[in-house]
Amino acid sequence: MVINKNVEGKNMTIALDGRLDTTTAPQLEAELKDSIDGIEKLVFDFENLGYLSSAGLRVLLSAQKTMNKQGEMVITKVNETIMEIFEVTGFVDILTIE
Repeated sequence: MVINKNVEGKNMTIALDGRLDTTTAPQLEAELKDSIDGIEKLVFDFENLGYLSSAGLRVLLSAQKTMNKQGEMVITKVNETIMEIFEVTGFVDILTIE
């Protein structure tokens, strides 16, 4: 998985390319831990994300909890496969998906 991060002031966009799974979730978790302080708007771009596992969902849930305290988190450009995962797991009720 490739993580493309762009920070503009208090806004951060993270575009993921590949698979967010057991192998790559720790990489995203570490990236968020290092850079989420002071961020008021976190945007995930899932245009090129092909797969999302429960480990990836856990990282997203953790990021959402953090952002609930300091701002907002939005997930954009979600494909049909990933949206189905969000619907089946109930994450559509927890996350802001545009």
